[in-house]
Amino acid sequence: EAEDAEEALSILEDDALQIDLFLSDVVMPGMDGPTWVRQAHKTRPDTHVIFMSGYSEEGRVEKQARVPNSVFLPKPFSLHQLTSLVHEQLH
Repeated sequence: EAEDAEEALSILEDDALQIDLFLSDVVMPGMDGPTWVRQAHKTRPDTHVIFMSGYSEEGRVEKQARVPNSVFLPKPFSLHQLTSLVHEQLH
């Protein structure tokens, strides 16, 4: 977990760090989730993504659709919904 998008991007520079999945809110202060993931995919292009948001998926789908390997999880969600989606993304 990082304090902000910039810190998260700098953490990804550690090649020894294995990352299988990004879990990101769509709306964040500063850089939004899809913009952050596009930046992160420059160094980790095959990483799958789960975007989550309490806002309607409408209007955000187009932006998310440009992010490879991504799916949307609307808030609120249960732990079961999250773990099921993580499993689907990783297998």
